[in-house]
Amino acid sequence: MTYDLVIGDRAYSSWSLRGWLFFDAFGIPVRTHSARLYTDELPTLLHQYHPARTAPTMRTPEGAVVPETIAIAEELATRHPDTGLWPTDPKARAIARAVSAEMHAGFTSLRSHCPMNLRVSYTDCTPPDAVLADLARLDTIWSWARAETGSTTPWLCGAYSVADAMFAPVATRIATYNLPVTPAAMDYVMAHLAHPSFRRWRAMGMVDGADQDFYRRDYPRRDWPGPKPLPARAIEGTDTENTACPYSGKPVTHALALNGRRFGFCNAFCRDKTAADPEAWPQFMALYQS
Repeated sequence: MTYDLVIGDRAYSSWSLRGWLFFDAFGIPVRTHSARLYTDELPTLLHQYHPARTAPTMRTPEGAVVPETIAIAEELATRHPDTGLWPTDPKARAIARAVSAEMHAGFTSLRSHCPMNLRVSYTDCTPPDAVLADLARLDTIWSWARAETGSTTPWLCGAYSVADAMFAPVATRIATYNLPVTPAAMDYVMAHLAHPSFRRWRAMGMVDGADQDFYRRDYPRRDWPGPKPLPARAIEGTDTENTACPYSGKPVTHALALNGRRFGFCNAFCRDKTAADPEAWPQFMALYQS
C-alpha cells in the first residue's frame, strides 16, 4: 500500500506544492488525486477524506486522514525517519522546525498580493510596504537559519529538508513577481527553481488544465527566470524512436519532437509534461541520451 494525496491546480496551489514535495523530494511513493480550484471538484473529492477541507490532504496506508502540511510533514518524518525530511542534527532540526512554523502561519501580505502562479513571470508588481516587510523578514530568517546551522549547501539547514519545501512557493512568488530581495535570498530562490522535484511539479503545472482567471494580472511579462527548458514540442503521429512510454511502458499514442528526434508517450499528459521541461524527467532523459 502507499499514500494518497489530494492536490489542487499545480500551477497555483502553493500548499499542494509543499505537500507533494514532501513525497517526491524524499523518495516516498504517493498517489495524487487532483481537483481544480474554485470549482466544486475539490470539495467533492474531499468528501472522501472527511473531515478535511483543503488541499493538500494525505491519507495514510492505514486510512488515517491528515490535512495541513505541517501535520503531513511530521507524520511522514515519524514513519520514514531515514529519508531526511528533518535534519538529524538537533540544533539544525529545531531551527528547521521554527522557520517552517513561521512560514505556515505568516507572510500573509506576500501571499495575498502575490499568489503563486508558475505559468508566468512579471517585470514588476509594485509591491506595497507590507510585502516589502515580509521580504525583509524572509531574508532575516533565511540568513539566520544558514548562519546558525553552518549550512554550506544552497539550503537553509544543510541538506534539503521540510524547511526548504515549506519555502518553495515563496521562492516561486519572488520569481513570478520579480520581487526585490538580497543577492543571498535570490541565490536561495534560484536553487529552488533548479531543484529536480520542483521542475517536475512546474512542468506538470504548465499543462495541468486551463489558466485560472483569479490569478491573472496585467503586469508586463518576462521570461521565467529558472532553468531554460530544452526546445521540445508536441507533434502529431506515432512514428517515434521508442514504442513504449518511458514512464508507464504502455504503447505509444502521442509524440513530441526534440532536436530533430521523435519520442513517444502513452497519453497527452505524459507527452506535454515532458515537452514543458524534458530535463525534469529522468526516465525521458535516459531515453533521450541513449
